[in-house]
Order: sequence, then C-alpha cells, then structure tokens
Amino acid sequence: MFKKIIQFFKEPPAKPVTMSEEEVKKTYSHFRWRIFYSSFIAYVVFHICRKNIAVALPAMGADLHLSNTELGILGSTLYVTYGIGKFINGVLADKANVRTFLPTALILSAICNICFVISSSIITPGHVTFFGLPSAAVLLWIMAFFWGANGWFQSCGFPPVAKSLSYWFSNSERGTKWSLWSTSHQIGVFSAVMISGIVIDKFGWRAAFYVPAVICIITGIWLFDRLRDKPQTLGLPDVEKFREEPTCQKVEPSEEKDERSYFEIFKKHILCNPVIWMLAIAYIFVYIIRFGTEDWLVKYLVEVKGNTLTVASSKLSSLALVGAFGAIFAGVISDKIYKGNRTPINIVFLICLILSLLAFAANPVERGYLDYIYAAMIGMFTSGPQMLIGGLCAVESSSKKVASASIGFTGVFGYVGAALSSGGTGFVVDKFGWNGAIAFWMISTMICVVICTILMIYEKARKKNAP
Repeated sequence: MFKKIIQFFKEPPAKPVTMSEEEVKKTYSHFRWRIFYSSFIAYVVFHICRKNIAVALPAMGADLHLSNTELGILGSTLYVTYGIGKFINGVLADKANVRTFLPTALILSAICNICFVISSSIITPGHVTFFGLPSAAVLLWIMAFFWGANGWFQSCGFPPVAKSLSYWFSNSERGTKWSLWSTSHQIGVFSAVMISGIVIDKFGWRAAFYVPAVICIITGIWLFDRLRDKPQTLGLPDVEKFREEPTCQKVEPSEEKDERSYFEIFKKHILCNPVIWMLAIAYIFVYIIRFGTEDWLVKYLVEVKGNTLTVASSKLSSLALVGAFGAIFAGVISDKIYKGNRTPINIVFLICLILSLLAFAANPVERGYLDYIYAAMIGMFTSGPQMLIGGLCAVESSSKKVASASIGFTGVFGYVGAALSSGGTGFVVDKFGWNGAIAFWMISTMICVVICTILMIYEKARKKNAP
C-alpha cells in the first residue's frame, strides 16, 4: 500500500526525444499554455480555502466569543504549518509528480476546511466542559488543529508550481511569465473575499468554508487531467535547448552531465548561499505587512471606520485586484529596465508602501471613498516585493534543480512573518489599539527596505569583484 502511494506521487522518468523538430515545437506550444493556465487557476482556487477566514473573522469572533488575540492564534496555526510545510514540501516537490502532488493537496485542503467548520457546530462554547477544560478552549484548539492541517496542505501548492514555471519557461521570459502567474495571488484573494462576503451575507459565516471546499474539490479533480510534470517526462528537450538560449546558471553543468547529488546542489545553492539568506530574512517582513493587511483590514474598517462587512470586504477586494497589476509591473520593469536586477524595484515599491499605509490610516471617515484607492495602493506595492523577493529572486539566485526547495526555504521565513503578523497584530490591537497595528506594519516595511538596500550593495560588490 505504502509503495503504491509513493509510486502515485513519484516523478515520472524522462523519455528520450524522438519527436521531429516540428512536433517538439507543436507539443511545447500546447503544453506551455496548458501548464500556465492550469497552474494559475490552481493557485487562485487554493486561496479561496485559505483567505476565506479573513472575511469570516468578525462574525466568527462574535458567534464563538473569541478575542482578537484568540483569533490571531487561530490564524497563526495555518502560517506556522504552511511555513514548515512549504520547505519540506518544496524538497519533495523537486522529485514529485506535479500532476498528482498538487491536485491531491488541494482536495485535502478542502476536507480540512469542512472539518474546521463542522467542529464549530458540534462543540458549543459555554455549554459543555471536556476533561475539566472549558468547551470554548477545547473548541479553539480543535479548530486550530484543522486550520493548521489546512496550512500544511496549502503549502503543497506553490512548490510544484515553481517547479513547473522553472522547467517550462526559460530565463529570458521567466520574469514576465512569473509576474503574470503571480497575479493568481491577488485574484485568489479577491475571489476568496468576494465569494466569502456573498455567502456569509446570505447563509452565515460557516458557508464561507463549505462553499470554497466544494469548489476546491471539483477543481482538484479537473487538475488531475490538465497538469503534467517536466517537459522531459513527455519526451521533450530542455526548454533552454528548445528556445536556443543559455540557462540562468551558465557555469552549472547541464542536467544530462551533472552527476552531483541533490544534497550537494541543495547545499551549494541554498544552505551556503548568502543571497538566499538575505532574501529569506527580508521575506519575513514582507509577509508581516502582506498578511497583516489581508487578514485584518476588514476588521479594522468595521471597528475603526464603521464600515459594514460588505463595504469593508469590497475595499479589501480592491487591495487584492489592483495588487495583481503591481506584480506584473514589478516583473516587467525589472526585466525591461533593470535587465533582470530585481532589488531596485523592490526598494522603490517598499518606500511607496510606507506612504500608502500612512495615507490609508490618516484618511478620515467622511472620505471613505478614498480608502478604495489607498487600499489598492497598499496591494500594488506589497505584491511586487512579495512576488520577487521570495519567489523569482530566490529561484534565480539558486539552481533550477532546486527551484522548489529554494521557494520552500524562503517560504519558511515568509510564514514566520505571517505567524508573527497574525498573532502579533491581534496582540497589538488588544494592547495598543489599531494605531499600534498600523505602526507594526510600517516598521516591518522599513526594516525590509534596509535589508534590500544591504542586498543591493552586496550584489554590486560581488559583480565588481567577479573575474
């Protein structure tokens, strides 16, 4: 049984290239487009079983009598398991079959959402005690368990996508393709917010978990049919050979001639790579601001500015939707203007993010319509560094053969930041009010600017001293 499970997820073997040049071109053209849109849709749908909790927080907290700190602890469980899982599953994804690995994770994530909400219906706070513990405490930890399990399966989504984009698209096009794909983050958040807001208004907060779960299961089944693993497993040549261009790592041996073990490549390009470490530390602070705004903005608008849940959700959706354009802009500009140098655009975006946060917090209630613009600016200037620092920069600073692992490594640090953001924001709000939360997010952004500046200086010095 165990062997069958391993075989199900194991990466299929490479096939010899027996196609004609015309057949290779036609097959590549077909599957590159198919892999791209399947990966895009997959990650959009992953988000609706992850970000649904952001809209449900106000109603869920009131119904279950949970404080901001308790809601923060609950949200942090996903980020802790996601961060750990992203690294472990990143290593596994490098050797796993994308076609089976990703859809299975999506379906299991949906099941966790169902279990999460069912537990809140079975155990009612204040009615029963378990083993001498208040039922409210028992419920909190049971829900935390299922939300943490959801985080683990959610962490299986990005690594196989990173693997696919690295193998199906070459270096000269990867910045633009990756930035286009990365809009799935923002569209996923937008979809999660809109779907959750609509179903909560009609059927209550629990529907925000049931409905996305059904969508994820159906999508997971569809992805089994759409996805494929590396081009070599279909009898195609490397994408660099197909496009007749060099690899990102020019001094690295080709896949056919490289006899190093996976661990040797992993050690050189990740564990002993100072650039990867700086990117990972910067990613902590990117995720503090990213998830601080995504998870708490609805509650902030309801409690501080007196918005209805519908209005607050629509403002958050503008953050997500316009954020998609920020990711595209960052990727294209870093390709076309900075010639593949991603750090300068990260610094520019982060400085603009600080100004956007100041404008959003200072905007008076009577000018609430401007919140849509400021929220959109926050989304735009967060999405660029979020896409580049822990994603494209990490892949390009390592080796294609450990693409998923490099994403997983920076992802661990990112989700340390996410856990700090969720639990930290809840704690800061309870102790210092919402102005404290705004300050928490702004200080995190400033620290990230400093790290990116150090990285830019280091990269210039390394290029100058290169033979």
